[in-house]
Amino acid sequence: MRFNRPAMLVLSASTFCYVAAETLPVGLLPEISSDLGVTEAQVGFLLTSYAVVAALSTIPLTALTMRVPRHTLIAVTVAVFAVSQGAAAIAPNFETLTLSRLVCALAHGVFWSVIGPIIVRLAPPGQAGRATAQVFLGNSLAIVLGVPLGTALGQALGWRAAVGVFAAAGAVCVALLLAVLPKLSALPRDLEARTGTQLRDAVRILRNGPVARLCVITTVLVVGHFAAYTYIAPLVRRDAGLDGAGLSALLLGYGAVGLLANFAVGRFVDRRPGTLVIGLMVTVTVSVGLLAPVLGVVPTVVAALLWGGAFTAIPVFLAAAVLRVAPRARDAASAVYVVAFQIGIGGGAFVGERLVTAGQLGALPLLAAGLALVATVLVVLSPAVFPPRISKEDHDRLEATALH
Repeated sequence: MRFNRPAMLVLSASTFCYVAAETLPVGLLPEISSDLGVTEAQVGFLLTSYAVVAALSTIPLTALTMRVPRHTLIAVTVAVFAVSQGAAAIAPNFETLTLSRLVCALAHGVFWSVIGPIIVRLAPPGQAGRATAQVFLGNSLAIVLGVPLGTALGQALGWRAAVGVFAAAGAVCVALLLAVLPKLSALPRDLEARTGTQLRDAVRILRNGPVARLCVITTVLVVGHFAAYTYIAPLVRRDAGLDGAGLSALLLGYGAVGLLANFAVGRFVDRRPGTLVIGLMVTVTVSVGLLAPVLGVVPTVVAALLWGGAFTAIPVFLAAAVLRVAPRARDAASAVYVVAFQIGIGGGAFVGERLVTAGQLGALPLLAAGLALVATVLVVLSPAVFPPRISKEDHDRLEATALH
């Protein structure tokens, strides 16, 4: 069995659209704020509200859609994305913008819950981690190209033009998904199970120790990251005087280093992931902590680039781990992992908004560094989540178990 590269590329493009559009307000805080007559802190709340709805809806909606063919379901979630982005682009006020993003958030959790199991079914035996890394390059490219180019476009033509571009990109992805994805029917056990049973299984998966620990690690790390990252624009404006084109260039560099890191570590996702995750988290701890004092242009840029490189590579390991530690319940495990990630995004954006409103912008990097350190310790204490090595034989056995 070979890699289905066309399908992998379209899935990667779909992740690109979702990640870039979700985080686009980070780079366009001033433009959205000025156009809709709200504060930058209120614009930051767009990430919080989005994450809350995604977190609350992921498990029930995933359970309700378990009988839907996987290729159809993921195309529908991207279609909802495209329509909601189109509505956001023409929103007459902040309330309508918020509502359009919340509609997208309903599809968001289902999208991320099903994409991992789909990748596993398309990947050659023993290469699920590598396949996940390839698809998740779309995440990195979203930071490398999507957010900075969307920011630059929004600054030049208005934030509505930037959002509209992502709506169009989402529509193209829907057409390509329908064209290149093979038929992926729901698994027999999912067709036989009742919706109530699916819902209980999604909740009960937290009794799986490695899954629960992975969710805790994810939430702790992501809360800290998004508390600071949501307000990276005012942070670098304070620390380095970067704004406008300078901010776009920094975001481009932030994502470019993340893309390189993602590519470099992708081949090791199935080998010694724990060691690499610890190294990446330590790098996040040090680099984001260096943004607390006002150090000037060069140190700020270097610290931000290291932060971007290290953090962008981590979700690949997290996403691969959740599929590995729960081979009999991948959709359920993916759903609770998505909830943990969204709690992290929403919680981080909320805490960041509270601190910024209170005039404590400089506390955000310290919070992010502290929580990254806590997450690092949790990884060290959780070897079962990131085992030192997975043999091809063991990996193939888990794949066979999951598909029967």
